[in-house]
Amino acid sequence: MSRKYNVAVVGANGAVGEEILAILEELNFPLNKLVPLASQRSVGKSVDFKGRSVPIQELTNTIFQEENIEIALFSAGGSVSAQFAHAAVEAGAVVIDNTSHFRMDKNTPLVVPEVNPEDIAQWTNTGIIANPNCSTIQMVQTLKPLNDVYGLQRVDVSTYQATSGAGKTAMEELVTQMQSFFAFKLDECEHKSFAHQIALNVIPQIDVFEENGYTKEEMKMVNETTKIMHKNIELSATCVRVPTLRGHAEALTLTFDKDVNAKEAREILSKAPNIIILDKPQESLYPMPSLCMGLNETFVGRIRVDNYRKNILHLFVVADNLRVGAATNAVRIAQKWVEMQGEIND
Repeated sequence: MSRKYNVAVVGANGAVGEEILAILEELNFPLNKLVPLASQRSVGKSVDFKGRSVPIQELTNTIFQEENIEIALFSAGGSVSAQFAHAAVEAGAVVIDNTSHFRMDKNTPLVVPEVNPEDIAQWTNTGIIANPNCSTIQMVQTLKPLNDVYGLQRVDVSTYQATSGAGKTAMEELVTQMQSFFAFKLDECEHKSFAHQIALNVIPQIDVFEENGYTKEEMKMVNETTKIMHKNIELSATCVRVPTLRGHAEALTLTFDKDVNAKEAREILSKAPNIIILDKPQESLYPMPSLCMGLNETFVGRIRVDNYRKNILHLFVVADNLRVGAATNAVRIAQKWVEMQGEIND
């Protein structure tokens, strides 16, 4: 009989936390006990899991020991992870953290299971495995198989990121603004989640700007890609917030060591794990956010060689940011970790 684990979900009633619960159920994760955790103001509420209501408990430094937690999935913001993750580790749990807090710590593995699953073995350094940024995850899933064949030199990426990347309140802000637009009152709407009105607009800023002119989000893609792929790849990103609810899209321009072939690239990507090719432009078939919502795969299309340089490939990548870009990746890390424990015990 396979081993089952006591699992805590920190931020269980947040946008990503809700997706983690859904994926744990869908994948029939080997759960012995589920412990949903959130702040004190959420105590008294509950989450639905496998047809039953599970009460949310207050997140404290002692709860992990009290509930004998073995796997703790954190998705409640960097400050929460900073305050409570080490308590989970001290209680004997492996922490899989979905925030940016531990990502660039040199002793903490940053993992996308389709790309660098071997790095999970480094979890014993700190007891923590970091989940990358949502825009990074779907990109490196695409880069890895192409880099293995052609040798990747440089990435130029422009993102089209949904409002859910900024949380539930940001999604609600878009909906409210659109309702106000149809009531001819959009000019009366406040914007709190973003620097500008998001309805009927695109905003070329995600997170704060740094001294080099790039935003923090853009530099996450640069630094995280290098760490995950163990390769110094030139990368320039322009991250843009768009008025969609779910599903991040990315236009990628990839420069390789040698000439590429579009048909061959499609075949390579079609064989890569958790990638689906949607690439029949004559039939208007290509990846779009509306096609990927609620799914656990990354969709790739518009694959074409550059008109001027045969070592440059252009493509379009879309994935559900709450799933592939966050919850799904976290649960896949947990699955791989469980597999490794079984191998060690064997």
